Formats: sequence, C-alpha cells, structure tokens
Amino acid sequence: MARTVVIAEDEAIVRLDLREILEEEGYLVVGEAGRGDEAVALEREHHPDLVILDIKMPGMDGLTAAREISTDQRTAVLILTAFSQRDLVDQARDAGALAYLVKPFQKEELLPAIEVALARFRELRALAEENAQLSEGNRSLEAQLETRRWVDRAKGKLMDSFGMSESNAFTFIQQRAMNDRITMKEVAQSIVAGSIVPD
Repeated sequence: MARTVVIAEDEAIVRLDLREILEEEGYLVVGEAGRGDEAVALEREHHPDLVILDIKMPGMDGLTAAREISTDQRTAVLILTAFSQRDLVDQARDAGALAYLVKPFQKEELLPAIEVALARFRELRALAEENAQLSEGNRSLEAQLETRRWVDRAKGKLMDSFGMSESNAFTFIQQRAMNDRITMKEVAQSIVAGSIVPD
C-alpha cells in the first residue's frame, strides 16, 4: 500500500519537483497546496501519512500549520525551509515537525528526511499509546513530551555509544519496556544513567 503525502509549498516549481520525486519512489500525492490553511484542510480531508510544509507561505505559515496538524497526532510533518537557522529548526520541532530539510535539496536528502519523519511519527504514536495506558493523571501532553525528551536522550546515547541506528535504538527501548514491564521513560532514564546497556 503506497504511503500518502500532502505537499504544501507556495513555489509551483518546487511542488512539481517534490511530486515527481515522491511518485517515482512510490508515494501517492493526495493533495497539493500553496498556503498553510489549505494544507490543514487537505490533511483533515485525506489523513495522509505525511505532510510536507514549507515554512514561508502566504496566509497561514508552515509553523502554524504544523502546530494545527500535530495536535491531532494523525500525520507525520516534514518542514521545508530555505534557512537552517537553529532557532527556526527549534521552532519547527516545537510546532510538531519531526524532520526538516533545507532548500534547495537533492533527492538523496529528501527521501531519508521523509523516512526519519515517518519513523519518528511511529515512535510518537507508540509513546502516546503507552501514555494512554497509564493513569488518567499522567495522560497530559506534558507527560508525553517529558517521555519523548528522555527517549530522545536515550536514543542519542545508544546511537553514540553503541553504534545503533535511530530506529534500532527506539526498538531496543520499546522492547526493554515491554520485557521489564516498565514505562519507556523509565527505560530511557536507566539508559541515560548507564544502568541499562544493550547485550
């Protein structure tokens, strides 16, 4: 089953490039927009696997659209930007973007960025499901973000110290939590502290 994508970019030529690359790689482009508010409407209509958003768009910008789309936690968001400024990247992440790409980009850069966004989205869904199983009091967005921060730190440690890929590091944390019957946050904290290491 082809993964579905909505593209939101106000430059028609960039939209065309994106569509061509994605379709060549087997993705199905279900909608295109030149404005952030149109992207939000398309996401609600089609529930795609991924929305690619340019930061600078007329009407609603990409960051605001990313925030709107991310609240539903149904779709992965990849941000396109002509700037690689640290604060913009941080803002994109805080708005719910799971990966970003600096324009002009090459095909070899786009596809890994898409895979990262989709993989991180799967992780978020797993974290959300785990949090939903915890007590009502812990189900807040704050608790999810806290868990995500610890899991990100633990993934970083596993990647740096044990040469794991990002997705293998996440799988290790998830499996260990299931096996030990503890939360992913507890596993992540133990990895960061050094008391849990891969065999």
